[in-house]
Amino acid sequence: MSDITQIDANMRSRVGKGSARAARRAGRVPAVIYGDKKAPLTIEMEERVVRKIIHEPGIFGRLLNIHIDGKNTTVLTRDIQMHPVTDEPLHMDMLRVGATSTVAVAVPVEFINHEKSPGLKIGGVLNVVRHEVELNCPAGDIPEKIVVDLDDIKIGDSIHISAIALPEGATPTITDRDFTVATLQSPGGGVKNEDEEAEGGEEAGAAEGEAAEEE
Repeated sequence: MSDITQIDANMRSRVGKGSARAARRAGRVPAVIYGDKKAPLTIEMEERVVRKIIHEPGIFGRLLNIHIDGKNTTVLTRDIQMHPVTDEPLHMDMLRVGATSTVAVAVPVEFINHEKSPGLKIGGVLNVVRHEVELNCPAGDIPEKIVVDLDDIKIGDSIHISAIALPEGATPTITDRDFTVATLQSPGGGVKNEDEEAEGGEEAGAAEGEAAEEE
């Protein structure tokens, strides 16, 4: 399960571009929290705290507890707007999640036992089609990663999602095909598959409320 990170935040008294710019001038990042059939909350957080968190691995699959006026609101980061030149965070969209919510998150894929793969031993090349797999997961039990075991994988083999053990309660958001996660190719190129052009999947999850925010 992913760690839950706590962030202190303040409510913004006004909305709009002027309010957002004033927050940034004060060293804070504006954000909006929406979803779970509740009214959106417009907040601001310290930029130094936000900058540290968003550059850590798995930010879009990590639960955050936003502490506002003595209360915690659990959220998932859905979008981060960055300055095109300075790469500083300008705005964040956050999805409010309840204790029983199911959310769609992109979970990193980790490959293990490279040394036990007969194909890799003779010079085969692991072609990773999906470095992340989007899963529907309970909000309180989001996995940090899914693991693909390369033991006994040979040249020409394809690893499909059905062959990977997923955490309990987690299911792929793509349900219409047994999509490919990786293939093992010969050194000179090799196996193409129908799924390479189908990276990602449809974004799923509850996106209620007003997610759009000022620049």
